[in-house]
Amino acid sequence: MPSPSDSSPLAPGLYLVATPIGNLEDITLRALRVLKEADFIACEDTRQTQKLLNHFGITTRTTSYHEHNEVERAQELVRELEQGKRIAVVSDAGMPGISDPGFRLVALAIQHGLPVIPIPGASAFVSALVASGFPTDSFAFNGFLPSKRGQRRQILESLKHSQRTQSFYEAPHRIVDALEDVVEVIGSQRRVVVAREVTKLYEEFLRGSAQEVLENLKARDEVRGEITLLIGKAEDFEQNASTPKLSLRQRLQQIMDEEMLDEKAALKKVAKELGISKSEAYREWQRSK
Repeated sequence: MPSPSDSSPLAPGLYLVATPIGNLEDITLRALRVLKEADFIACEDTRQTQKLLNHFGITTRTTSYHEHNEVERAQELVRELEQGKRIAVVSDAGMPGISDPGFRLVALAIQHGLPVIPIPGASAFVSALVASGFPTDSFAFNGFLPSKRGQRRQILESLKHSQRTQSFYEAPHRIVDALEDVVEVIGSQRRVVVAREVTKLYEEFLRGSAQEVLENLKARDEVRGEITLLIGKAEDFEQNASTPKLSLRQRLQQIMDEEMLDEKAALKKVAKELGISKSEAYREWQRSK
């Protein structure tokens, strides 16, 4: 079915509008039209969004919708949608709902049978991923790494043998600590990319081993800007190194964590890897408990 032309009136519904992550030229024509024609714009920070609207001469009124009022405001916005309103949702930068408020509102709107329309555009982790040089056929986006060291190291441990490119957002004041944990938990030679200030004036990509990139950042007086951390997949030589072979139980848990599979599906996959029947794998798993 063809999409409606630009001259078609904006239909009622919830519009998830991607906004620039730095360079204002990355706004799309469709996003500008939706922001102009919406009844109002729900913003993570009305002051930040107003700068964007002023730049493009958009006078649509705004209202706040952020993590601290998300539950209450989602219900109010759904009531407005039920009355036929056209509501645009934006975050401070990028796609709403990606490490930003939006999920609860979308879920509630769907629950009430209301239209939800994505307006695609800039995304920091996608931009960093495609320019990283890492494989993009299989990757995972994991949001922000935990600020607590123990929790962060636990997550990194689960990714040690991952065959996917892993992507995280990280705060500039924590990136050195995060890379130190990558070196200690995953290994100093694991390939990483730190993408800083993507699409902005001081855009920078640091590529190399975890140790090399860590030393680069440690040599700086201060690390600033928005950061995406990408961790390359485990290479074959890493998989076959002198580290102990994973037990069936450990491999089962790894697959469940990395591929988001339930116990039954993960057990089937482990059985296939080991060349044994599912029932035999199940018995071995039970014995390991």
